[in-house]
Amino acid sequence: MANLISDMARSVGLPKLKSAAALLTKRLPIPQPLLWVGPGASGRLGQAIGDFAHQRVLIVTDAVIASLGLMAPLTDALTAAGTPFVVFDQITPDAPIPQIEAGIAVFTGQGCDAIIAFGGGSVIDAAKAIGLSAANGRHPRDLVGYFKGRHGPAPLYAVPTTAGTGSEVTVAAVISDPETGSKLLIADTRIVPDMAALDPCLMTGLPQAITAATGMDALTHAIEAYVGGWGTATTDRLALAAVALVYRYLPLAWRDGQDLQAREKMALASTYAGLAFTRANVGNVHAIAHQLGGKYHLPHGLANAIMLPGVLRFSLPATVTKLAALALRAGVGQAHEGTETLADRFLDSVEALNDSLGIPRLLDALREDDIPALAEAACWEADANYPVPRRMTQEACEALLRAVLPPKAPRTRAPRKTPKPAGNAAPASRAARPKVRR
Repeated sequence: MANLISDMARSVGLPKLKSAAALLTKRLPIPQPLLWVGPGASGRLGQAIGDFAHQRVLIVTDAVIASLGLMAPLTDALTAAGTPFVVFDQITPDAPIPQIEAGIAVFTGQGCDAIIAFGGGSVIDAAKAIGLSAANGRHPRDLVGYFKGRHGPAPLYAVPTTAGTGSEVTVAAVISDPETGSKLLIADTRIVPDMAALDPCLMTGLPQAITAATGMDALTHAIEAYVGGWGTATTDRLALAAVALVYRYLPLAWRDGQDLQAREKMALASTYAGLAFTRANVGNVHAIAHQLGGKYHLPHGLANAIMLPGVLRFSLPATVTKLAALALRAGVGQAHEGTETLADRFLDSVEALNDSLGIPRLLDALREDDIPALAEAACWEADANYPVPRRMTQEACEALLRAVLPPKAPRTRAPRKTPKPAGNAAPASRAARPKVRR
């Protein structure tokens, strides 16, 4: 009975709140960063940053990027401009709060007055959280939610090294709380970076699995922004462009990681999708993926990719016309075909694209016992935040999760003497120290 009452309250009260949010979102001024695009863009961004005579810049990145020397064009440009910087390379996937706290300490302790995020979505989100927390003298947990800070962050610049999150143009920062195993959202228009560099040279070394997952992340952003209820003419145009680019260039980037044109086009697709969903928002795929990421530490793009086909089929009754339009832009149907046929073609094409990129159809980490709690959390997130085309009930969400649940191993009679398999210990990670350059 308690679940029924809660479900009724959400279905009656929250739509009114989201209608008001939709009006606000369409009118809210959201800044867009100045973009530097093409091979060598990171170095050109470094030259532009040098023009602002910052006292010291904090470069937020991860240990792998720092060790590969990918930042050299940027840091060489800063050095040539006489701009001191300090490198903080301790960020790991999902940006746990203790790492944000450490970054704040470096920012304040080194007297920094600007931040450069150099890395994937977790790095950029961490930089946003560091900047906003430092500017307000508050713990990151205190800023979770919408517009919780009194002051905006110091100037923020971004250099994405993956093509998927779109974080270089969004108002959101997702960080994780290791104490609760949950992901937390900080949203504020002031954390959109001032400038960003889309440099395909930084993405040529990405493994196929990361290329696939991040690319499908961008596709999910674009699709959910387009089929949701908060789209505008501008967000629809951006979302459709992103879908067309992903369908054409993601397979090329996946097959040949050195294809600079494909990498650049995927970087643009990610940015277009980011611009679309930062105003039109996302939907049920993200609501579920966030729970899977928090519970199993699954990469966000991979979680999106696995859930996308099933959620799109669930939403089909409310999205036929829009899915047909997506089929045409993706190049998987012809204009003379009927709307329902085109919608089916697009649904089939998403599944086929996943298969061609090696995305699994089932989630090995998922456990049956976890499904009710995961579904409840996903429904709450979607109900409270997203303009979904079709609302999930607890039962519907559980069914979507069970559709990606691996089958149970068949019961067989074990031999009398079965040696126990030796366990494999995970290698310990070494946190890198901040590196100061003058």
